[in-house]
This record gives sequence, structure tokens and C-alpha cells, in this order.
Amino acid sequence: MSIICGVPLLECVYCLACARWAWKRCLHTAGHDSETWGLATAEEFEPVPRLCRYILAVYEEDLRHPLFEPPGGYEINPDWLILRKTYENTQGRAPPYILYLDHDHADIVLAIRGLNLAKESDYQVLLDNKLGKKKFDGGYVHNGLLKAAGWVLEAECDILKELVEKHPNYTLTFAGHSLGSGVAAMLALVVVRHHDKLGNIDRRRIRCYAIAPARCMSLNLAVRYADVINSVVLQASCFFSF
Repeated sequence: MSIICGVPLLECVYCLACARWAWKRCLHTAGHDSETWGLATAEEFEPVPRLCRYILAVYEEDLRHPLFEPPGGYEINPDWLILRKTYENTQGRAPPYILYLDHDHADIVLAIRGLNLAKESDYQVLLDNKLGKKKFDGGYVHNGLLKAAGWVLEAECDILKELVEKHPNYTLTFAGHSLGSGVAAMLALVVVRHHDKLGNIDRRRIRCYAIAPARCMSLNLAVRYADVINSVVLQASCFFSF
């Protein structure tokens, strides 16, 4: 009887502990997490605003006649847009994305949009996972995001390889927001791991910028690929996918 009576008390303690953690993370101390971090240099941060604009451009149906253009525009030359894929094109297997050949910055950019709250297929990608489900290069990754990245790479492998070989001095950048950041990070992992798919591209040419990133890989992989994958977080803006 004493054990049974103690169960509600344990539940209350657990709930209070969770509430305290949420308070500290979301309202109280989350903004101080980066106090001891080193400052990014201007050169390191330079691509971030530009890539955010490219990600926002994915939401437009026609970049020559944009409807949601931010102040200053998207800074995209429509003539340099290689392709644009919608939900109809991906059949829900990956979020929409664009492939843009940025001659001004010598960069081949694949930008992926964030979670669409009205799209069931996005939730299917997100929920296709459980802890320890998918191993990758000695660590663990999010199964649904890896599958989405695999679909994108399979669909665009030929054109990416052609662009990489045609422009040997250009970087290859994967950028995404929220759900798209997870797909972008998985793309970076796969391309680095299987660089022969894109003509043996050098690791130093591959970059990823994950904006409000999804939690999509184990810590050992995050550390090992830190030279390639850049996570951009505003306080507690991480997208919790586990």
C-alpha cells in the first residue's frame, strides 16, 4: 500500500522537474547558453543572411514576380536558378527546394524550405524515427530526414555532379530551415561520406548551413562534421525532432 501511495508523489516530482527544465530552457537561462562561446568572424557569418534569403525564396512560385519579398529582395538572379521543386515534384518525400548557381559568390546552393504545418507529408518525414533506429558512420541519424536527403540526392545527383565539375572553384552549399535544415545536414553527411557520387568532390568545398536546426544526429557525428555543418541558433530556436 505504501508503494502505491508513493506513485502519485513521484509523478508530481517528475512533473515539477520537467516544468522547471522547460522554464529554464524557454524563458530563463536559454539566452545565456552562448555566453562562453567564441565569436564568429565576419567572414564566417557573411553567408548566413544571404542563405536565409535563398531559403525564403523557396516559398515563392515565381521569383520574377515575387509575392513575399523581404526588404532588399531575395538577392537572386532568376536567370541563375537551375531548378525549383515543389511538393508535387517531390511527392511528399522531401520538402520543396531550389538549386541556385550563385556566380556572385562562386557557390552552388541547394536551399530547402522549413516545415509546412499544413502538409501531412512533412510530419511523416519528421515522425519516421526513433532513438537508435538508423546508424550512420559510427553514429546515429534521424531516419526520416536521411531518407528525404537520399531522395533529393538521387533526384539531383546528375545535375549536381555536372555543376561541381563544370565549376571546380565553386563551393557546394546545402542550406535549410527547420525541417529543411535536417535534410540539408543529412545531405552534407551523405555527400562527404560518398563524395564519389559528385565526382570525388573535395570535402573542403562542401558546406551546410542549418538555420534553427533539427536535432538529427548524435553528438559524435556533429563533432566529426563540424567543419562542414554550421548550425545557426537564436537562443533556443532549435527544432526538436526527437
